[in-house]
Amino acid sequence: MTKRLITVGHSPDPDDAFMFYALAHNKIDTGDLIFRHELQDIETLNRRALKGELEVSAVSIHAYAFLLDKYALLPSGCSMGDKYGPMIVARRPMTVGDLASIKLAVPGTMTTAFLTLRLLLAKEFTYEVIPFDEIIPAVASGRFDAGLIIHEGQLTFQNQGLHLIADLGVWWQEKTGLPLPLGGNVVRRDLGGETIRTISRLLQESIRYSLDHRQDALTYALNYARDMDRALADRFVGMYVNDWTLDYGERGRAAVKRLLDEAHRAGVIPNPVNVEFV
Repeated sequence: MTKRLITVGHSPDPDDAFMFYALAHNKIDTGDLIFRHELQDIETLNRRALKGELEVSAVSIHAYAFLLDKYALLPSGCSMGDKYGPMIVARRPMTVGDLASIKLAVPGTMTTAFLTLRLLLAKEFTYEVIPFDEIIPAVASGRFDAGLIIHEGQLTFQNQGLHLIADLGVWWQEKTGLPLPLGGNVVRRDLGGETIRTISRLLQESIRYSLDHRQDALTYALNYARDMDRALADRFVGMYVNDWTLDYGERGRAAVKRLLDEAHRAGVIPNPVNVEFV
């Protein structure tokens, strides 16, 4: 049997590592597909997806709006902020209204965090893009007055004496009554229907395997946990790998549509997005 190589891009953080554990360690039968994993930060993956470089990739829901011609959204693998999400943190207490007059560190302009920040502020603001894992130290050192943090920084920023200014997941929930869909996994359309369906099934199997073998998968995920002990990493993984991740469900799909509709109305996304799932 001829094996077909599928390159998968995902972030080097605990939740993605947990999600892909079974695929990365041959815990499930992948048939005639071989999966090769490339770990890069989400903004890099977003940019690579714009070029169609990877067969399967984690991307920001914001980026998905620009990928419709090349990729389809898989029904499994989403990161959903259910009353929590990316955060704006600062060295000193301030209000959301103060953010327009300072310079913020952000993890990338294609991230859903940045999209949601634009919806929150609804006005121009000054920012600089730096790697997501450098934002907390950059704010703590005084290089920036505030920063937009994603991933496990949401649980560790207080260790640096920083103040929470706004939780975008909480703001979105209060505004819409829906969870905030941060990231998803996409598959390249040119792979063909049969291969796409197989990849979709295997990704869901990988997530389910990790949820069923939590401690083994968590041990692997700890390799990508910065400034977290096992208990904190377990809490973080639980935030972003759960029932939402197995399938968006009706409410999760509605959340994706609402976010992209709001972004289009606000002029953040140039064209309306017809959200399609595999």
